[in-house]
Amino acid sequence: MNNQGSAPKKTWHQTMQAWTRPQVMAMLFLGFSAGLPIWLIFSTLSLWLREAGVSRSAVTFFSWAALGYSFKFIWAPLIDTLPLPFLTKKLGRRRGWLLVTQVAVITAICLMALTDPAAGQQNITIMALAAVMLGFSSASQDIVIDAYRIECAEQDLQALLASTYITGYRIGMLVAGAGVLYLADWIGTSKEAYNYLAWQYSYFAMAVVMLIGVATTLVIAEPETGKKDFAYSAFHYLRFLFIFICGVTAFVAVFFLSASLVADIKNSVNGLMTGHAKLVSFVIETARLAMAIFCALTTGATLAYLKVADREMVRQAYIRPLTDFLVRYGIHTALLLLALIGLYRISDIVLGVISNVFYQDLGFSKSVIASVTKTFGLFMTIAGCFLGGVLTVRHGVIKILFLGALLSSVTNLLFMLLAAVGDNIILLTFVIAADNLSAGIATTAFVAFLSSLTSISFTAVQYAIFSSLMTLLPKLLGGYSGTMVTAWGYEWFFLMTTLMGGPVLILIWLAGKRLK
Repeated sequence: MNNQGSAPKKTWHQTMQAWTRPQVMAMLFLGFSAGLPIWLIFSTLSLWLREAGVSRSAVTFFSWAALGYSFKFIWAPLIDTLPLPFLTKKLGRRRGWLLVTQVAVITAICLMALTDPAAGQQNITIMALAAVMLGFSSASQDIVIDAYRIECAEQDLQALLASTYITGYRIGMLVAGAGVLYLADWIGTSKEAYNYLAWQYSYFAMAVVMLIGVATTLVIAEPETGKKDFAYSAFHYLRFLFIFICGVTAFVAVFFLSASLVADIKNSVNGLMTGHAKLVSFVIETARLAMAIFCALTTGATLAYLKVADREMVRQAYIRPLTDFLVRYGIHTALLLLALIGLYRISDIVLGVISNVFYQDLGFSKSVIASVTKTFGLFMTIAGCFLGGVLTVRHGVIKILFLGALLSSVTNLLFMLLAAVGDNIILLTFVIAADNLSAGIATTAFVAFLSSLTSISFTAVQYAIFSSLMTLLPKLLGGYSGTMVTAWGYEWFFLMTTLMGGPVLILIWLAGKRLK
């Protein structure tokens, strides 16, 4: 799996013929199933809550529901290791878990639809719990789909699988974003005249649409590598599950019970360091999160040491996926690859955080932003995914990975031009076309690259680690994008995001040499 740069070049006929493979088309629908829930937690839910009269501070609390996406690698070994009663035998390891996670997603969406946030604080709490359930089940679905995608076809098809998966994912996001808003508006609701039934029917409609993913799960074939023999007894698996539950309990207890203490510390420190409140808050909250994670890991490690669960089973689930990656590539190459994974998307994610504010500051209306940056941008992203898949199959992952990183960085210079020109819809359309096309190419090549790095023996765990790592640093820096713009202005900020892509190009070049 380390010959990404040396695969033979395919003919155009071979490339186009690969699109007809059933696995490639299946990933379109599974990608749709994965992309649908995310906006039902973020922007769409935020608009619903604001229309219902929920305060802004309470609305931001719901962002915690997305923690599952950032820490899914923690319970990925559980999904990879534990068999499901009846379903694993009937459907297989991957399809069984896929069906369970999709049913959980549908259940969470229905719970949200049955809850009116305008009916009081108790309903807001129920809505928050349903949103957390949706985030957890959706992230779990992502774990299974990623593993299935890597296992269902040979390495040569991974780029096309990534291409159709991302296309389906974006369509799912559009349906859950613009689709729900159009539907709720058509039924009849607004900030001035809130109508709970409009939102309820819209969310129920999304639960029905999720049946596309369920139908796909029932008709696709289980990958051969998914047909795993489970060597342990049910009691062994229950003990392993118990350790995981204890670790989660320790995390929740430390994190939430420390809330009042952390609030007092922030108030005290902010009084001494006025003008740096955001930085102080970020550092303290990061320390709080790190402490909760440390306590969870310590709890799990202690219970494993006391042989509450079989040590070899725990080692197989958590330790061996990491050591396998280090052994296969060697410590130096492994660290190089991890650095590349953590930095590859830094340029576009840091810019993307501030992009909507930038469009508004230039004077573009909401309708222009929605139609050009969202709808038109989606189609350009899909075109980029298709192009990225074809180019990767013909020229190899490393070359297109480099091309995608280069285009993603260089197109940020177009935002400098837009900042200088101002409110010009023609230029905005051109910038969005170039930016989203390059993003589609880069993302497709990157997903194929990550897939190639995983071992078929530890697919779910290793890919979950990679996909969590790839957004960690970019999201942390993205949180300071507004501060950077305030200090430097938009043009210098966009130049800085372009320069961020320089080290990424060097890392790709070094990785290409080592992987040969």
